[in-house]
Amino acid sequence: MSTSSRITYSIGDLAKEFDITTRSIRFYEDQGLIHPTRKGQTRIYNQRDRVRLKLILRGKRLGFSLAETGRLFELYDADKSSVTQLVTIMDLITQKRADLTQQLDDIQAVLVELDGLEANCKETLARIDK
Repeated sequence: MSTSSRITYSIGDLAKEFDITTRSIRFYEDQGLIHPTRKGQTRIYNQRDRVRLKLILRGKRLGFSLAETGRLFELYDADKSSVTQLVTIMDLITQKRADLTQQLDDIQAVLVELDGLEANCKETLARIDK
């Protein structure tokens, strides 16, 4: 067994490292995304759990749901060559990009409407002031 596979972390260690709450980490455990061992009441996280936690947080930042992240973990566990996982990630990226592009279009449309409303308000205020 290599040294890196024997490194362990407490829940507090991981919470501090990733600047998240211990409650969040327990939630990810409840969702089946990470699997610490237990020594009595103490959770002991290994390097795999740490990497998965990092991937969960990266996925969240990119807009992936926990279900999507969990699906990728399952695919990786089933197919270590990761061809299936990479194809799935690419599909998720395509969908996420389409969703974000639609959101951006929606935001730009709202900004145009707000600009028009603001201009109308300024015109009305200018008329009232005269």
